[in-house]
Amino acid sequence: MEKTEVVVIGAGIAGATMAYHLTRSGCSDVLVLEREESPGYHATGRSAAVFTRLTDDDVFVRLSVLSAPFFQSPPEGFSEVPLLRPNGTLMVAQGPRLKLLRAAAALARRVGIESNVLSSDEAVEKVPALQRRFLDGGVFFPADGLLDVHAILWGYLGAARRAGARLRVNSEVTAIRVEGGRVAAVETRDGPVQCRWVVNAAGAWANRVAAMAGARPLPLTPCRRHIVVVRPATPLAVDDWPLTTDQSRNFYFRPESGAILVSPMDQDPMEPCDASTDELRVAQAADLLTRFAPAIAPGRIVNKWAGLRTIAADRAPVVGEDPAVKGFFWLAGQAGHGINTSPALGRIAAELLLKGTTTALDPALIHPARFSRGRLSLGLIAARRVWFLARWLARGSSDSLV
Repeated sequence: MEKTEVVVIGAGIAGATMAYHLTRSGCSDVLVLEREESPGYHATGRSAAVFTRLTDDDVFVRLSVLSAPFFQSPPEGFSEVPLLRPNGTLMVAQGPRLKLLRAAAALARRVGIESNVLSSDEAVEKVPALQRRFLDGGVFFPADGLLDVHAILWGYLGAARRAGARLRVNSEVTAIRVEGGRVAAVETRDGPVQCRWVVNAAGAWANRVAAMAGARPLPLTPCRRHIVVVRPATPLAVDDWPLTTDQSRNFYFRPESGAILVSPMDQDPMEPCDASTDELRVAQAADLLTRFAPAIAPGRIVNKWAGLRTIAADRAPVVGEDPAVKGFFWLAGQAGHGINTSPALGRIAAELLLKGTTTALDPALIHPARFSRGRLSLGLIAARRVWFLARWLARGSSDSLV
């Protein structure tokens, strides 16, 4: 029987960064199993490829801050091309939403997220397609930008393989063998693989993989999001524009090779699947541009796709050994921030698997045990936010994992 120390199920960004950080930490006996023909087929390959640090969850904000140095200056030999193009992010809003946005940006500056408060005129000057009547102002984050997802994914996998890890595609896990309360092996189409650890990096399929091991399902919900690429009816020079997010109407757009990539920021719950597009959502994306940024109103649709992001009940990632099944390790619930946070989250996950602890944050905040009897503790959510606020204000952005 084939043997290995760690089996990683899934070769998307989560599985790739886990393999990378395990091998960098001295654990090279790693086998990554991918069901599809190529890594990153699902959520990773269908992302918007943007790096933004101000999100709606404090855990992901911190992870993005810790991940920024990696993207800005990756390790030697990781990639032949830059990982990050710092176009910036412009967030605009009206009324109460603008007040909330500016308050969040003020807190973000305390942890090293540079931002500039803009008037409506300044926002329109930066992105001329915006209409003054639809915004009261905005905030610009100059260090955000566009990510080369292909270079990041294959950088992780390439470095892991050079360090001894193995990647196997077209290799679906069909069962997980548990003996004496601990993972013992996985069954695949190519035969069994004996192992001490199984890393559940299966994205939308995380609960189905957990069921194979007899682990309790967690409150994880796959949600579909659409992305549409359009060619404006009137040609404009857009390549230097930042990612622009309308916080009042919940959509974003950015340049895409002379065209415009737009998303209605939909999050429709779905069963795990190879997500396909819904024409109503595609039409919604085009309509949002036509109404609120008419200068880039679509002339024709160039491309469209949908992907699944998996979101935990408290919107934080799920990382750690299962409370009941020893050796079964969760790495799920990245909620659409998987690429953004992969340098930090991958290292934290590797530390938790190899050492049982991490200094980056309190492991209880992301551990699967925080879900008790299928119900999330509201007290833990409050404690988590207080903990992060205190750490941010006390330590700022001096921490670095990468």
